[in-house]
Order: sequence, then C-alpha cells, then structure tokens
Amino acid sequence: MYFQKAIETMPEEELRNLQLRRLKRLVDYCYKRIPFYREAFDRADVLPEDVQSLADLAKLPFTTKQDMRNAYPFGMFAVPREDVVRVHCSSGTTGTATVVGYTQKDLDNWADCFARAIYAAGGSKHSVLQVCYGYGLFTGGLGAHDGGTRAGCTVLPMSTGNTDRQIRLMKDFGTDILCCTPSYALLIANHAIEQGFDPAHDFNISMGIMGAEPFSNNMRREIEEKLGIRLCDIYGLSEIMGPGVSSECKQQHGLHVNEDQFIIEIVDPETLQPVPDGQWGEVVFTTLCKECSPLIRYRTRDVSRIITGQCECGRTFRRMDRIQGRTDDMLIIRGVNVFPSQIEEVITEAPEVTPYYQIVLTSKGPLDHVTLLVEPVPEFPFDEVRKLEELKKRLGAELKKNLGVAVEIKIVEPKTIERAEGKAKRIIDKRGDTL
Repeated sequence: MYFQKAIETMPEEELRNLQLRRLKRLVDYCYKRIPFYREAFDRADVLPEDVQSLADLAKLPFTTKQDMRNAYPFGMFAVPREDVVRVHCSSGTTGTATVVGYTQKDLDNWADCFARAIYAAGGSKHSVLQVCYGYGLFTGGLGAHDGGTRAGCTVLPMSTGNTDRQIRLMKDFGTDILCCTPSYALLIANHAIEQGFDPAHDFNISMGIMGAEPFSNNMRREIEEKLGIRLCDIYGLSEIMGPGVSSECKQQHGLHVNEDQFIIEIVDPETLQPVPDGQWGEVVFTTLCKECSPLIRYRTRDVSRIITGQCECGRTFRRMDRIQGRTDDMLIIRGVNVFPSQIEEVITEAPEVTPYYQIVLTSKGPLDHVTLLVEPVPEFPFDEVRKLEELKKRLGAELKKNLGVAVEIKIVEPKTIERAEGKAKRIIDKRGDTL
C-alpha cells in the first residue's frame, strides 16, 4: 500500500534526475542564505556551480553537530523569523542544544514522509494511531501526530507516561497502530499482561511504528509476540527532519529512505570517503527540500549500510539497514569495537533474562572497564547462588564468543533496572567520576 505511489515507485533514472535538480538548487540556496555554508564552501574552494552531478556532492564539506551548536540559536536558519512556524531542538544534555526551524512547507513535507511510513507498515485512513512519543521540543510526538493526520488516521495524542491509561484507551478506542520507542512498547506490553490482558487477542492493535533508539531482533520478536503486531522501524533525527527520514515497509528488510527529500551517503568514519553499497559506515544526509534549516552532508554518527537490490514491496527508494550503533557511543573494549546493540543481541538470546539492561563504564587505571547489569525474568530463582553463577558464566561465555571480549556481568534483582517511558538509558558513563 502506498501513500504517494508516483513518488515512492519513481523509476530510478527519474529519481536521480530529480535529486540532481534539487541538489543544485540546494547548494546555491545555502551558499546565498547561510553564512556558515558560504564560509565552508570558500574554505573548500568550491562554488555552487561546481556541482553538476550527484557525484559532485563529494566535493562539498561536511556539516557536524558542533557546527550547529556553534550557530546557536538561529545561525543556521535560511529564512527570516516571520517565516518560521515551529522550532524543535535537542535536549542539550551533552552541550549546547542544536536548533532546527520549520516553515509550513517543511512541516508539510515531514508529514508526507511519516504518512508514507504509516502506509508502508499497513496503515490507512481507517487506522487509529496512538502516539506515545513525547510531545514538545523532541520531534517524535508531533512528527508522528502530523504524519497520522496527513495519512487520514484517527490520532490519539497520548504522549509518554500514564501507562495504565495508555492501555485502557488502547483497548477501548481500538488502537491498531502504536507509535513509541521499542522499550516503552515492551513496558506497555508487560504492564498489560500483568493486568491480566492478552494484548495479542484482547486488543485491536496490529502494527507498531517504532524508533528513536536501537533495538535487537530478539527485542523486536518479543514485542511482536506479546502485542501481536508487526513492528516497523522508523528512523529520523531532529537535525535532518525528525522521524520519517526512512522507514521499514511490511517486508521488514531495510528502511526505505525518502530519496526525493534526502540524499544518503555511507562514508568511512575515519577517512570520510564514500564506501561501496553493502559496506557498513557512517550515515551522512543531505536535505534536498528543507527551507528553514537545510543541511549539506550532515554527519549523523549513526552506523548503517545500503541494502542492495529491489524490495518486494515495489518501492524504488534505496534502503538503509537498521542502525547498528553510533560512532560516538561505540565502546572500545580491549581494543575491540563493540556497540551496545551487539551486546543486547547476545543477552536477549537467553530466556532467563529480560531485555532490560545497562552498561556501566568505569576506569581501571588506563583502561575502560565495562560492567553489564542484566535483569532475570521474575520466575528465575534469584536466591539460588549456583543458578546465578551458572547464568553469569554462560552469558559471559556467549559475549566472549560472539564479540571477542570479556565483560563483567552483574545480575540484579528483577524489576530494579529503571523502566523508560521514552528512550531507554542503556549506558551509564562513570569514567569521569572522582572520589
């Protein structure tokens, strides 16, 4: 099912020609309207007229999150303030916030992209869409809301929290699409089961559009089984647009990038050179249609790859793989690069543990030390020392076998790891703590 079939199934040559026309317009637009880009282009000794093919994109300088922070608050805006109808920004918990503005056309394009994701997942104007992402400066809630409205759905703007009410309205209102983070979906599922419901049979829900955090295939299967749904991953980041930059269709084999709106590149994070399709690297995006906050070659720090071949759904947009991790939350353990999502993939194979875990980073001399906190399922005999030691030993062996590193494992009591109603806090970094 398509929301905008003519665009989503556009022949490749026609799509590339469209991208090139929009790219030429973009670089000229940015050069004339945003001082940062004029200065960056001049330093790189490149002019807008030097871009005559899609391959010429590689001549242009990258944009980073720090560049956006340096321009705080409105230095990266390309339109006057009276044309800005909405502003979103990052939390700024690790530094100055990145600020992104939207014209009405920007919001319309964003709504179209999310609406495409709804239809690709199997939704339609007959769907009841329950939005459990946070509303506010975070892009998730309003992005899903506007996309649902554009798709013609009945939208329940729940936001996060008040899980009892989420469950009650999900059942009473006949919700069939759930939009939230995977960790919150699992919390909702478990809470509903504890209340005596069987969501897979008692509720009308049939699909989930979930993102904002990485999740393993095992976690996907658990959510799908407990809620009785098909879970489609959706990707986005506030700097580029918000959720809807790319999304999975019902085939669940890669996220279709909305290539009429964005150009995706995969580059080697060290050399910054493009890598061949199929090879993992850092995701770089260029916005083709943004009016207020256009970005050229923005380094996302997310790690993915291009999936080759045609999708069975018929969409011609290229697909990116699900995010493997980030170049800036990558753990280097004894010289081995490890992403938290890889750890999750291993531990959730064990039926004795839940998907709730935390990675605690500390320093022991010159080396980083990693402690993995895992939580057993409620029926696990936590007071039996021998069983605890056997579980720790087995998990440690599996991590060593699959990742090639040794990780200290600590099994904590059931339900002691904090549950998140938004993004789960997976990494606790104490390396800078002092006594």
